[in-house]
Amino acid sequence: MKESDEKILREAVRGIEGEIRWREPLSRHTTLKIGGPADVLVIPKDREALAHLVRRAHPLDAPIFVMGGSNLLVRDGGIRGIVVKLSRFQRITDPNETEIEVEGGVPLSRLSRHALARGLSGLEFALGIPGTVGGAVVMNAGTREGEMSDRLTGVRIIESDGTIRMLSRGEMAFGYRWSRFPRGVIVSARMKLRKAGKAEIQRRMEGFTDRRKATQPLTWPNAGSVFKNPTGTFAARLVEAVGLKGRRIGDAQVSERHANFIINRGHATAKEVLQLIRLIGKRVEEETGITLELELRIVGQDR
Repeated sequence: MKESDEKILREAVRGIEGEIRWREPLSRHTTLKIGGPADVLVIPKDREALAHLVRRAHPLDAPIFVMGGSNLLVRDGGIRGIVVKLSRFQRITDPNETEIEVEGGVPLSRLSRHALARGLSGLEFALGIPGTVGGAVVMNAGTREGEMSDRLTGVRIIESDGTIRMLSRGEMAFGYRWSRFPRGVIVSARMKLRKAGKAEIQRRMEGFTDRRKATQPLTWPNAGSVFKNPTGTFAARLVEAVGLKGRRIGDAQVSERHANFIINRGHATAKEVLQLIRLIGKRVEEETGITLELELRIVGQDR
């Protein structure tokens, strides 16, 4: 990092309440256990601290990247600028009988269990999805049983001047594993669910959990699905059809349990994962004519 860049970053994070870690390895913060260092990682104490950071960083042109941990590959050179992690944003509130407002750092598994405790159905599918609410909203995470945008009624953001406001559903756009919001940092999401019997909700949650255990490589570090499912078929089926299930480059391997997952067998690098991704994309297009689109988000710089 250049001395001039470090000076800007130090000015941006000066006085911010929370944790500030310089040159923090991001492999400690991703489900794939891969990633080079952040120039500076900031874990704000609360919304006010995050708003203060945004207000200070914007006029300095200090870049801010808000980081989830799943569905993310951080390159081996890490991320320049300020990386924000919302670990302390853990509040869940209940505005009324059928709505929940949840902060961005809450794990999806905890949110699902909160809904169960209230007898609210609609988030059973989220129980086994790794990661937190903020990242899940941004990527419109989901399964065949539903996705985050099906439940959202509003999202609270911090704008570049530090203002906190609630976006209505009409101010957002969603598609298959993508979203579009006005510029800002998402701090919480509001969702509308439906009343249901707790026993029914529990059965559905157990069914989703059993299915994931049977089909996904949950015992190995991974980032979830690598590719989006093309219309009319499944990415895993295509990867297997071209003979790449189990293919390994270094410690990065196409899972033998689910061919749309890449696992880290110990010391995999982002470079190895990217080599596998390119190999899969090339082979599938050559043999099937289908161009696979990434679901995995790739960020940062090469070493």
